[in-house]
Amino acid sequence: MKTILTLIFVLTIGVTAQAQDTKADVKVETVEMTIVTSTSNENTVARLYKFQNARVKKALSFTTKRNKAKLA
Repeated sequence: MKTILTLIFVLTIGVTAQAQDTKADVKVETVEMTIVTSTSNENTVARLYKFQNARVKKALSFTTKRNKAKLA
């Protein structure tokens, strides 16, 4: 009897969840952006690295005082 009531309850909740009217139309506003063709610093020097993520790896490989191993 308990399982039948539980099954009816679950089916009722499922049917009411599907019967919800969700007609909320979401309108998206588009934004037009222009492309900048030239910059003011055209004579800057580009840095070339041998590896692609050299600067990122260098920044992520920092050490602190707590990173050092301690003798027991």
